Amino acid sequence: MPKKRRGKLKADLFLLDEDHQSFTDKQILLLNAVNQCGSITQAAKHVGISYKTAWDRINMMNNLSEEPIVRRSVGGSGGGGTSLTSLGKELLRGFSELQDEHHAIIKRLGTGLRSVDDLSKFLRSTTLRTSARNQFRGQITKILKGGINTEVELRLNESSKIIATVTNESVKQMGLKKGAYAIALIKSSWIILSTDRDITTSARNRLEGTVNKIIKGKVNSEIQLNLGAEKRLSCILTNESVNSLKLRKRQTAYALFKASSVILMSD
Repeated sequence: MPKKRRGKLKADLFLLDEDHQSFTDKQILLLNAVNQCGSITQAAKHVGISYKTAWDRINMMNNLSEEPIVRRSVGGSGGGGTSLTSLGKELLRGFSELQDEHHAIIKRLGTGLRSVDDLSKFLRSTTLRTSARNQFRGQITKILKGGINTEVELRLNESSKIIATVTNESVKQMGLKKGAYAIALIKSSWIILSTDRDITTSARNRLEGTVNKIIKGKVNSEIQLNLGAEKRLSCILTNESVNSLKLRKRQTAYALFKASSVILMSD
C-alpha cells in the first residue's frame, strides 16, 4: 500500500470591504512598506519588486477603490513622496489584527491533513487575470436598454465617467442595476489620445487628464494620464504620434475610446 504523502495547508488572507473588494497580502505588504518608507522607490526595494511593478499595483488599488488609498506629493523641501490615506492606514490596521489569528487557524487546520488527496476537500477560489492595463471600479449611474444592447454608465469620480455597451443578456446575467458597482476594463491599445479639447469624434468616452508619465520604447510609448482622485489611465501610442502631439508632462490631454471597447464585469 503506497504511503500517503504528508500535506501542508497554505492559504492567502484577503481583506474584504462591504462591497466585496479584496486586498491580498502582497498588496498589504506593499502598503506597509510605503507607510514605513514614505517613498515608492524604497518601498519597492523593501518588498523585492521593481519600481514600475510597485506603481502598477498602487494605481490598480486606487483605480478600484472608491476613495484613494495612496497619495503622492510633488515638490517641497523633501522633493515629494508617497503616503497612505486614512483609508490605507485603516486597511493596514485591520490586516495586522487579523493576520496572527489567520495563521493560527491555518496551522490548526493543517494538522488534520493526512494526505495530499485531502486537499480536494477544500474549496478553491479563482483570481481574475486580464491583459487589460486599465481597470476601474465605479458606480452605475445610468442604464439605457435598447433592442439588443444596453448602455451602462459608470461614475469613477466627480469629473470622470465611463460608458460601456453590453448585450441585454449580459446585463441580466451580471445582475447590473443602477446604484450597483461594476468594473470596467479598457486595453491601452484601444485608446486614442488627443490634445484638442474640441475634437469631433464618434467615441462615446472622453476622459480628461494631465500627462503624468511618458515611457518611450523603440516603436511605441506608454502614456499615463492622471484623471484626478488618484485614478490613472494608460494608453499606447507610436513614438511618431507622441512627437506629432508634442506631448509633455503635466499637459492636458483627452483619452477617447468607444463604448464597445469597454469590457464590463459585475462587482
